[in-house]
Amino acid sequence: MPAAVPRAAHLAALPVLALVANAFLWGISWWPLRQLQAIGLHPLWATALIFALATLAIGLRHPAAWGELLGTRGLWVVLLASGATNACFNWAVASGDVVRVVLLFYLMPLWALLLARLLLAERAGPAALLRVALALAGAAIVLWPAEGSTLPLPATLAEGLGLLGGATFALNNVMLRRQARRSAAARALAMFLGGMTVASVLALTSGAPWPPAASAGWMLGLAALALAFLGSNLALQYGATRLPANVTAVIMITEVLFAATSALALGASTATPALLLGGTLIVLAALLAARG
Repeated sequence: MPAAVPRAAHLAALPVLALVANAFLWGISWWPLRQLQAIGLHPLWATALIFALATLAIGLRHPAAWGELLGTRGLWVVLLASGATNACFNWAVASGDVVRVVLLFYLMPLWALLLARLLLAERAGPAALLRVALALAGAAIVLWPAEGSTLPLPATLAEGLGLLGGATFALNNVMLRRQARRSAAARALAMFLGGMTVASVLALTSGAPWPPAASAGWMLGLAALALAFLGSNLALQYGATRLPANVTAVIMITEVLFAATSALALGASTATPALLLGGTLIVLAALLAARG
């Protein structure tokens, strides 16, 4: 019997490791996206192609998921919300200050409160209002202009995309919980098909340059990134279905740590007192929401 204890501990750690791996990939995803952008592949086209490959893989592996997706209206909301989330996030981190974008993306307590009120008719208690106040204060500090002469609003396209992506991410999470009875394959297909569709539409309407001529260099890199995102999605589903929701939420916040560390080390962001203070408040609000 004692020999079973280490094995049990090992199996219990696997969901945690899966979620950490998912957070790590998303935390450093800005770097390969910028490398692809440097050789002429816009992040929107990169997102569309990456998710097209993942959609093809899931669609071939689970053909029945297509019928389930087409016949479920809620999954189409997941498709749009997930697509907007991935397109906005990838475009933002590839073109803006990575740490600022990721922090604004994680204003989850604010969006969760609004969506709970609109979609679930839930009333906000004192604890929820405290989390929103912390998140808003953190966002105001992060966004406040250095000269202090204007309101704390997004100053760049990347910051606006980070805010929008966080809001659609919250909607995506709410809808995934409402569609929990659907198969994992159908939910994953909706998410990847959404990433391909929304990113393609934005690329076509935003004037993004067309992808460069086909070459082994960027195509192999794109395929590797698609495989990594597919594995990340599977890791998320594996971990999230085996751990309490509050534990999953806390682990996902480590994405901020991975993004900040890699961005500061590689010069994609600059640490300032305002960024550190505002970021601390935003992360604290997210941690309190996870505990709740």
